[in-house]
Amino acid sequence: MNPKEEEAKNVEDETAIQNSSDIPEFLVNLNQAPLYLSEAQVKEISPSALAYLGDAIYELYVRMFFLWPKQRPEIYHRLVVAQVRAETQALHLRSLTPHLRSYELDMIRRGRNAATGRPKRLNPEIYQQATGLETLVGYLYLTDYPRLQELLQKLHLEK
Repeated sequence: MNPKEEEAKNVEDETAIQNSSDIPEFLVNLNQAPLYLSEAQVKEISPSALAYLGDAIYELYVRMFFLWPKQRPEIYHRLVVAQVRAETQALHLRSLTPHLRSYELDMIRRGRNAATGRPKRLNPEIYQQATGLETLVGYLYLTDYPRLQELLQKLHLEK
């Protein structure tokens, strides 16, 4: 395929994606499963490190969710910041709690207990809940990616 044909195909592919009415399915398929670590390797990772990873994964998911419909960068930023705030993460954790398994609840507890150094504007409980959610996201990203996808799709992200 010559460069012009390849460019035309890329534009066609992007148009098909933008016109898709099934954006959440596209988001799920775009995120390829990460390299899996053994359970022993994951147990060696601290809850704080899992929360650090989970924070990045959670924000990436939210950023991708808000790509459609097209917006100006300032609007993307405002929408994403509203969803990745600790207060909103704590609300999302509460909405997910009925769907969680016992080992997931345990991972959240470990993350909450590891939460330190909160911003002064935040209630410590809110910060702990947000850190618990991030810890769970980091843990599932490394151990059970399909389960992470399932839980992220249950979030009620507001546009």
